[in-house]
Amino acid sequence: MVEPPKVDEPRVEDKLFQNRYLVDAGRPHVKIRAHIEPSPELLALIKICPARCYELNAKGQVEVAPDGCMECGTCRVIAEPTGDIEWGYPRGGYGVLFKFG
Repeated sequence: MVEPPKVDEPRVEDKLFQNRYLVDAGRPHVKIRAHIEPSPELLALIKICPARCYELNAKGQVEVAPDGCMECGTCRVIAEPTGDIEWGYPRGGYGVLFKFG
């Protein structure tokens, strides 16, 4: 059984909220290959993406919303080798802007 975080422990979501993301409109750096039924790798991305950029739509297909992506590379390791996603870094000046401190 998972214990809820203690009051003095920050949640991952709270830390991620401090980051900023500059969206490059119309130029997503992550794209999912068209599919009827998602592969196990795509389904895994729903659970392992720390920024929660992947989700199932009403048709049962995996969709990506790269706005907010931390560019950690987790999806590259899991799904890019299978050909399920196309991944590249955002154009210079766009993407995640980490806030430290």
